[in-house]
Amino acid sequence: MAEVLKTYLKDRCKVVDKALNGFLPETRIRPVTVHEAMRYSIFAGGKRLRPILSLAAAEACGGDTENTLAPAAAVECIHTYSLIHDDLPCMDDDDLRRGQPTSHIKYGEGVAVLAGDALLTIAFEILAQTPPTKRYDVGAYVSELATASGSRHLIGGQILDLEGEGSDIQLTPTQLKYIHESKTAALLTSSIRLGGMSANATPQRLEALTSYGKSLGLAFQIIDDILDVTQTSEKLGKSAGKDEATDKSTYPALFGLEKSRKEAARLTKKAHDALKLFGKQGQRLHEILDYLLDRDY
Repeated sequence: MAEVLKTYLKDRCKVVDKALNGFLPETRIRPVTVHEAMRYSIFAGGKRLRPILSLAAAEACGGDTENTLAPAAAVECIHTYSLIHDDLPCMDDDDLRRGQPTSHIKYGEGVAVLAGDALLTIAFEILAQTPPTKRYDVGAYVSELATASGSRHLIGGQILDLEGEGSDIQLTPTQLKYIHESKTAALLTSSIRLGGMSANATPQRLEALTSYGKSLGLAFQIIDDILDVTQTSEKLGKSAGKDEATDKSTYPALFGLEKSRKEAARLTKKAHDALKLFGKQGQRLHEILDYLLDRDY
């Protein structure tokens, strides 16, 4: 990764963390336990990819970082809530996330469920603080994130993923793509769209950001599937080899590693092509794409 991008990502992480720290209730506020659990999972680490993409999309549209902090923080709350719930014994049953014990291991299942619920709820409280623009009001922001995180996308993808685990019938490529589009790509795309919307993106620019996000989201999940097979738990900060252990249908399982890498590269190129409209303003979005394709965790 180029030093300039590395510096940019570290700086954006600090900006996002500062915003999250200000938006989330402090641990001294009652009920203390749930606020501690919310902060434990939010500040356990992570790449902050979704909020950084929100900020980068706003920059590409000539927006102000300050106006994008609320949607950036909101999408990170949604993402973290989904991780807490995914890790529960009734779901993926995992005890490691972001290099630390998962929420239910640390606090127990009941608190973990409620901490996830609280992050889901506060995401919209935070999002509602986004300044409206000429083209997009608060209702547009809320509708955007609610749709991406609802039963037709994030939750729907998780349902299909659960139903596919341990099944004797392997998913078709079309079914697998639909799960990835719903469970992973939808929230990534929404993060990017919200960044553009907070910067009053034109319909043409918003459409280009949407195409970029969909291709990036699919490529991101394919690389995640590859890393689950090729990396260690220590490197990933979560349990490696879970997909194979649960007979989950993945791109490597269906196509093998080499074809999966080629598909990720093809989707990355497609995402690059979607940014032509932005010229030099889209440089950061281009750089993030290449970084995600070449990452090893």
